[in-house]
Order: sequence, then C-alpha cells, then structure tokens
Amino acid sequence: MTIYNFCAGPAMLPTAVMRKAQQEFCDFQSLGVSVMELSHRSAEYMAVAEKAEQDLRELMAIPDNYAVLFLHGGARGQFSAVPLNLLGEGKALYLETGQWSVGAANEAEKFGAIDRVDLRCDAQTLDLGRIPDTSGYRYVHYCPNETVDGVALYDDLPMDAPLVADLSSCILGRELDVSRFALLYAGAQKNIGPAGLTLVIVRRDLLGQADRRCPAILDYGLNAQYDSMYNTPPTFAWYLAGEVFQWLKQHGGVAAMAELNRAKAKRLYDFIDASDFYSNAVAPRHRSEMNVTFQLADAELDKRFLAEAEAAGLRALKGHRLVGGMRASIYNAMPMAGIEALVQFMAEFERSHR
Repeated sequence: MTIYNFCAGPAMLPTAVMRKAQQEFCDFQSLGVSVMELSHRSAEYMAVAEKAEQDLRELMAIPDNYAVLFLHGGARGQFSAVPLNLLGEGKALYLETGQWSVGAANEAEKFGAIDRVDLRCDAQTLDLGRIPDTSGYRYVHYCPNETVDGVALYDDLPMDAPLVADLSSCILGRELDVSRFALLYAGAQKNIGPAGLTLVIVRRDLLGQADRRCPAILDYGLNAQYDSMYNTPPTFAWYLAGEVFQWLKQHGGVAAMAELNRAKAKRLYDFIDASDFYSNAVAPRHRSEMNVTFQLADAELDKRFLAEAEAAGLRALKGHRLVGGMRASIYNAMPMAGIEALVQFMAEFERSHR
C-alpha cells in the first residue's frame, strides 16, 4: 500500500531525496563518514553549503544584493530576530491573517513599538482595505500562507515601507519577486527539508542594524559575516535542503511546482465544493494552495474518517487543534497521485456514511 503523508510539518520529503540520503548516510562521497560527522568548515562540507546556496539563488532568482542565511531556531526564532534587527526606535506594522501572523505580532511586541491590523473577516476572507498608510513604518510583516487556517494572501501588497514575509509554508511553492521584499524567512520543515533549519533572505543594506540587546545568534549581520557559521549550523538539515533544491531543479524549478500545486489544490477544492458532505469555509480568493482545510457535515464522524483514512494509507489529515476538522497539506513533494487517492477515499467515505 502506498502511503501519502499530509502532515503540515514536519512534512513529506521527495522519495528520491530520502533514498539518496540513505545511500550516503554512512559513507558520504567515499569519505567513510556521514555528512553529519564532517566539520562544517571542511572543504567537503563547504562545497555542500555553497552548492545549496547557489541552487536556492537560482531557483528563486535571488539578487546579489541579498544575503542568504541558513540558521537555527525555526520561524519562531525569526519572530524575535526580525524586530531585533530591523525595528530600532521606529514602529512596525503587523498584518494578521491567521494564527502564525498573530504569533509573530505577539512576539514582536516584546521588543518595541508595533501596530497590528486584523485583516480577517467572516467566512474566512481578508479585507485588504483595512491596511493603513504604511509610509511611516520601519517594515510591514505578514504571512502569505497560514497553515492552521488554510488562508492565503497572495495578492501583491503595495507598500511604502519595507516588506517582511514569513514564507514557511509556501516558499518554493510558487514564484515571487524577491526584490519586492526587505526580508523573507522560512522554517524548512514544509517545502525545504527536515526541521531544524531556517532560511533567511535579507537585503544587505539592512545588515548591521541589530539592537544592542539582540543575541549574537539572531544578529543577521554577524551571521552573514560568518557565512551562517557563527555557530555550528544544522549540517544534516542543510545538506538535505541542498538535495531538495537539486530535486526541484531536476523537476522544472519553481514554475513547474507552482503549476502542479495549483492543479493539486484545484482538484481537491473542486471535489469539496461539489459535495454537501464536505465543506471549506475559506473564501475562494484566499484559499491556500498548500494547506486545504475542510469539515465534515457531521463532526461526529471526524474520528471515524481519520481512522479509516489512516488504514487507507492517508496519514496526518487531522486539522490543527485550534480549528478542528481536517487539513490536507499538499506541499511540493506531494504528487498528484496522493490527491487522487484522497479524493477517491473521501468519495467512498461519503457513500458509506451518509
């Protein structure tokens, strides 16, 4: 039986990447040791790190005036790092579209002055008309894809202030113009690789402005100066991320992934919309392509749905504890075959439990 893992994170990785890592696990490049056992400053590992950065720059068309950092701490670490590096004595604006952007704002309030605006409306749509004039802010922070709520904000945001985005659950899933942003960050465990690694893409002119209270490990300027190796980096996660980048390039890059992701999401949303047994509460314009949330007409059937889905090889479909229901996370590594298997199961479950 084929297993499809719909976990929101740590998420499904490409099978080809995991098989290659398995082959190299104990003997990397015939060195007789694992890549995990190499010094991060050895010539062999430096080549791994440099290739990963080069491939990411190519995949995302990252301009030369941006530093690419491979760091610790997850996206939650960046909730603190962003204000400590960028806020100074000014004020930032946080756009709240779901649980993660709210969490980022809660953390930022510890370090300085911020304004918050909740863009969420009834029926899980977003009201962009609530965004105030941004010209006086040091930066504007938002989360384009909210994994908990299944809500996305893919619209171009006309901003007079520098734009900061948490891309944890949508990086490399669709194309974007990096030059529109002052800073991008993403936890790795959804579309990049295993948990433990965080990517930061920051405009170089913003380096060296960290608050004096900023811990060294969160200082972007210091990390850039040491090529992300001020502290021993998460070497195995960095290596695996590099393998994922190569896999993406072999499969047509971000443009090809975006086309496939749109097709996967459309197939699942179309099935849900055509049924009165399942429903999705998010306004179509703001539906996530990465995290499809849905509810059963009878919530009493939720546990049975999950148990039977697991038995059918469809794992981790339980919705986040804060919102309940179901959630299918369909990141880059999820093939269309996984979506078809889920749709077929959902159709059969509906026939059996009406």
